[in-house]
Amino acid sequence: MSERSVPDTDRIWTVPNLLSFARLAGIPLFLWLLLGPREYGWAFVVLAVSAITDWLDGKLARLLGQYSRLGELLDPAADRLYILATLIGFVLVDLLPWWVAALIIGRDVLLFCTLPILRPRGYTALPVHYVGKAATFVLLYGLPMLLLAAAFESIRPWVTPLAYGLIGWGTVLYLFAGGIYLVQLRWVVRHVPRRAAHG
Repeated sequence: MSERSVPDTDRIWTVPNLLSFARLAGIPLFLWLLLGPREYGWAFVVLAVSAITDWLDGKLARLLGQYSRLGELLDPAADRLYILATLIGFVLVDLLPWWVAALIIGRDVLLFCTLPILRPRGYTALPVHYVGKAATFVLLYGLPMLLLAAAFESIRPWVTPLAYGLIGWGTVLYLFAGGIYLVQLRWVVRHVPRRAAHG
């Protein structure tokens, strides 16, 4: 393989990464629209644009050959932060029961607490499982639909049950994926030795 054909995975300023940065920048705007003027319609637009760019950045990374290590971290980080911001915001405006948010956030907190176990063994995170991807996908569609129902009374009777159904399934899948990650963690602890510390 020639040197020219080797992808530069350390690139920062790629089109997919710029889209991820834009998604991250939209989080405070979303929270302000939701909690300040309570413009649910515009808050929904921000979430919808985020979902589109989430799909688009992965597509463009493959199409343009612009895969990067930063993008590999930015994309799931943006997903998690959007879900976190949405859950907290929805609880504060009484769109979602607090215990649903607690289950989803609690799972992420638990997985975050596994990092001190993973890092000495050479892992920065556990491999993303397709169940976890499916859970994130379902939540990123169910949560905006709940916001859409709150914004437009005419569609509320039929959109609200659908939104809660997606959020329910997304939560179950999210917790199930958390169990899979804990099984992966157990395997890593049993089979991957700690790296020697360099001092």
